[in-house]
Amino acid sequence: MHTVLTRGNATVAYSLSVLACLTFCCFISTVFLDYRTESKINTVKILVKNVPDYGASREKHDLGFLTFDLQTNLTDLFNWNVKQLFLYLTAEYKTKENELNQVVLWDKIILRGENTVLDFKNMNTKYYFWDDGTGLKNNNVTLYLSWNIIPNAGLLPSVFAHGSHWFKFPEHYSVSAV
Repeated sequence: MHTVLTRGNATVAYSLSVLACLTFCCFISTVFLDYRTESKINTVKILVKNVPDYGASREKHDLGFLTFDLQTNLTDLFNWNVKQLFLYLTAEYKTKENELNQVVLWDKIILRGENTVLDFKNMNTKYYFWDDGTGLKNNNVTLYLSWNIIPNAGLLPSVFAHGSHWFKFPEHYSVSAV
């Protein structure tokens, strides 16, 4: 009749077809959900310095320092198809040289089962707020909280939180220690 290899091939092919169908059902059951939520961002301390770039040019560039408060509840974002969230705080601003500048200042990975209610006070940025010129002094900056959802199956959406925070860097460079 049929050999063992033929029967094994049919069994594996059928199993993979069923797993592919279940994976698609997993994807389609959560693809249309709204993964946005409210966030509250506030800046606490804002400084800008003009420091030398130790590259080849030796020009001076602006370096911004800020501390911030962040409050959000991400509990509703987790469902059975979400493994983890990759959160990041982005600063956007405009300069004479560039219409749009975006700098990631802070990020965090939240795994399923971890604390999803964030209430951070007086946090320092994780990455330098470095401008490629002198575009930070007396400039308007908007902070946004965003996240990527890492699912078990499906798309990797990038989501912006409801709410942003606008602030302005000082008119004069700081000479104090940070």
